[in-house]
Amino acid sequence: MTDADIEDRIFALLSTRQPGATLCPSEVARALVPEGGAWRERMPQVRQVAQALAQQHRLRVTRGGVPVDSTAPGGPIRLGLPD
Repeated sequence: MTDADIEDRIFALLSTRQPGATLCPSEVARALVPEGGAWRERMPQVRQVAQALAQQHRLRVTRGGVPVDSTAPGGPIRLGLPD
């Protein structure tokens, strides 16, 4: 799976949401593997891609509504489009 595959899936999933809505990175990982597949193995790559997109100001990564580094430990994060 390439970073481009992950990027495409992030933006495809966000395009189905209401404006301002966010998604969990696990939704991206689950959408990239077959039903019942090992989606947790994809999470580090999904978080890395999300962080790269955030650094390019193409994605917003938050924890509790506050912008964060998606690769840093500290709990669940959400992915959304920039304001």
